[in-house]
Amino acid sequence: MELDTPVKPDIEEIADRITNAVMEHRLPPGIKLAEERLAGAFGVSRTKIRQALTMLSKNGLVKLHPNRGAFVTSPSVKDALDLFATRRLIEPEIVRNVIANAGKAELKRLHAHLNEEADARRRGDRRAIIKLSGVFHMLLAEVAGNSFIEKLMAELCPLTCLIIALYDAPQTPACPENEHVQIVEAIERKDEEEAVRLMVRHLDHVKNELRLGAGKKPDIDWDSMFG
Repeated sequence: MELDTPVKPDIEEIADRITNAVMEHRLPPGIKLAEERLAGAFGVSRTKIRQALTMLSKNGLVKLHPNRGAFVTSPSVKDALDLFATRRLIEPEIVRNVIANAGKAELKRLHAHLNEEADARRRGDRRAIIKLSGVFHMLLAEVAGNSFIEKLMAELCPLTCLIIALYDAPQTPACPENEHVQIVEAIERKDEEEAVRLMVRHLDHVKNELRLGAGKKPDIDWDSMFG
């Protein structure tokens, strides 16, 4: 009996899985992304890894340094403040567009996501909570229906996770409990003023949890992470 040959990941899947590892805080800011180790973990050529890293460098998640290689971006304090200032400008508009465009199907998707977040909190799965917190904001951008804003949020949310990994206290939740629920409830009521107020308060709350300084970089088991 012949065994099926495992399908090797393409460039987009490799990039997505590295992004997920960042959003789940499994890859910390500043860690070197060695092509040889990643190629072995993914079971692909170094050329394909290099192409995926180049793709990630275009949205700021990876920094490429000549003669040194690729590194997960390590945002500065100024980067963190600039990012939250940008999100504070964009996300109120996202909320307004969600209220204008969301029907029953879209609201059902938002509630399904909130249920996933609640389940992750019940299980105490910090990695899942962190990732789902970012996905919530990307989902809102998708429902809002502006493809340019959606693309921008797909870049900002992983960078936000890097900032949280670098500057938050180890056990601080990525997004305070119930604040996403309150935002969705205001959206359902079509209370634009309240929904915008809650979103701005939410972003300020997350930003205000930031702490200066970074912890010791952990050892990475590349094969178990991506193999």
